[in-house]
Amino acid sequence: MAIAEQLAQIHERIQQALTKRPSGCVIAPDVTLIAVSKAKPAADIRAAFQAGQRHFGENYLQEALGKQTELSDLAIQWHFIGPIQSNKTQPIAQHFAWVHGVDRLKIAQRLNDAREGMDAPLNICLQVNISGEDSKSGIEPDQLASLAQAVQSMPNLRLRGLMAIPDPSLSTEALRLQFSQMRTLFNQLKQQGYALDTLSMGMSNDYTEAILEGATMVRIGSAIFGERNKTTQT
Repeated sequence: MAIAEQLAQIHERIQQALTKRPSGCVIAPDVTLIAVSKAKPAADIRAAFQAGQRHFGENYLQEALGKQTELSDLAIQWHFIGPIQSNKTQPIAQHFAWVHGVDRLKIAQRLNDAREGMDAPLNICLQVNISGEDSKSGIEPDQLASLAQAVQSMPNLRLRGLMAIPDPSLSTEALRLQFSQMRTLFNQLKQQGYALDTLSMGMSNDYTEAILEGATMVRIGSAIFGERNKTTQT
């Protein structure tokens, strides 16, 4: 199926999920779709853009920079998703509008310093290890408030919200519970005075459950572009 058709089907499912969302789970009236294009060619991104897609997510820095050069004629909002190595903070800060994986103070500080002098602050989502998996990136929920306070004080960063990747092996009910826990953490920070507007959660296999629990951004790759080949790019 063509990329444009895949996008149309996903948007339809997003709208269906929005109509079923309980009133207590509404953070924003709509959902932003991030097309996760890692390991996919620039031609696929161009096809998605021509079908109306504007937000794209990448995990591998060098691959992403090459695509950005090739697609510089398109007004794309680029999102960096996933763990960030210290030595890559400068190009990430200078070539992306959003970062979805900040879970350490050191990384936040380096991103802030590297964003100095640019036209707009870098939009930041703090990644929470909501599933408690040792192998997964993300800050522990009980440490979230202190990191949020630190990022909020950095002049070149704009704290927008939270991001999570639940355990994909969970049942639908357990997934909903973890997404609900993320919404609770989001609301707690809002009650403390943080001007948050973004809850980034939900991928190809669970985005409807995430939307039911309040997601404002979903990150979808294979359901748009097809399965990826394994890659070792960084």
